[in-house]
Amino acid sequence: MAETVANQTDLIDEEYFINMGPQHPSTHGVLRLLVNLHGEIVNDLKPYCGYIHRGIEKMCERNTYPQIIHLTDRLDYLSAHQNNEAVCMLVENALEIEIPERVKYIRTIIDELSRLGSHQLWWAAFGMDLGALTTFFYGLRDREKILDIFEETTGSRLIQSYYCPGGLMYDIHPNFQKRVKEFLAYFKTKLPEYDELLSGNVIFINRTKDVGFLSKEDAISFGVTGPSGRGSGFACDIRKKYPYNVYDKVQFNEIIRTECDSLARYKVRIAEMWESISIIEQLIDNIPEGDYQVKMKPIIKLPEGEYYQRIESNRGEFGVYVQSRGEKNPYRIKFRSPNFANLSALNHMSQKQKIADLVAIMGSLDLVIPDIDR
Repeated sequence: MAETVANQTDLIDEEYFINMGPQHPSTHGVLRLLVNLHGEIVNDLKPYCGYIHRGIEKMCERNTYPQIIHLTDRLDYLSAHQNNEAVCMLVENALEIEIPERVKYIRTIIDELSRLGSHQLWWAAFGMDLGALTTFFYGLRDREKILDIFEETTGSRLIQSYYCPGGLMYDIHPNFQKRVKEFLAYFKTKLPEYDELLSGNVIFINRTKDVGFLSKEDAISFGVTGPSGRGSGFACDIRKKYPYNVYDKVQFNEIIRTECDSLARYKVRIAEMWESISIIEQLIDNIPEGDYQVKMKPIIKLPEGEYYQRIESNRGEFGVYVQSRGEKNPYRIKFRSPNFANLSALNHMSQKQKIADLVAIMGSLDLVIPDIDR
């Protein structure tokens, strides 16, 4: 009996190294975490990236600027429109091209629809990660309606490549405004179900409150932006700091919470969905008439120099840096991906947490792995 107790004590004190991924349902992609455990407590973890690396930045350097648009879709595929927009805006600003007001309105509406669809999928998967399987059905049910709208206008559901330098590939579908307003009316009745099902659930609150603490100072230090940064009190919304399109013409709140835990990051995204609804409602009946694209040269060449453009993607600041030598393709290109910066804080947030809490922390960061590996 004494020997058995001694063996159990040895097991408790033993240090373990386990692999979480690269194929693991809670990593939402091919991410590998080497986790150092003391019992169930996380001592340390190291992320290993590159399992879906495709060399996109190097591929962009041999492509023309319109061709680069199609590669940015494949980064954070849930922020495909915003990623496309960053490259388009960089080209437009470098060439001092003023796009039509109609384009600015349409881009803003589609950006916010994309944000809604991304947050719906995050909510669906986050709940499922923590054992609430029903959330996946509810979230995907509502997201399908947005994808149907995208498919009708852009011809695609996930990686649309709808934006192009100078405007849009083509004008919106005649049904676009009608279907968007129908969706908003529908979703405003369904979003309260999200709170009823998950937000106030005592099990969910216990799994997320005071879990994965990230202070404002640490969020800034790690470069954590988007809802994850704003959940730590970091005011970092590019739409407010550096307005683009027509974000300076609409009223909306930058959602900031100071609890700095996984529950705070959850509440930020829930509130952001209401703000996205409000932004779209302010614009959908006021889309001005006009062209959907300005005339561009067949071959686009940026003046020699360095350029940077940032936008607010669904997970934070997405930036594009281009070094041009006056040719039709960039000499060097670099993407500042929000997911890469947000992942860098995972080890810090997971220290002395249980391994089950690691799943909650990752879910609250809303990682999309191809954006990290690019």
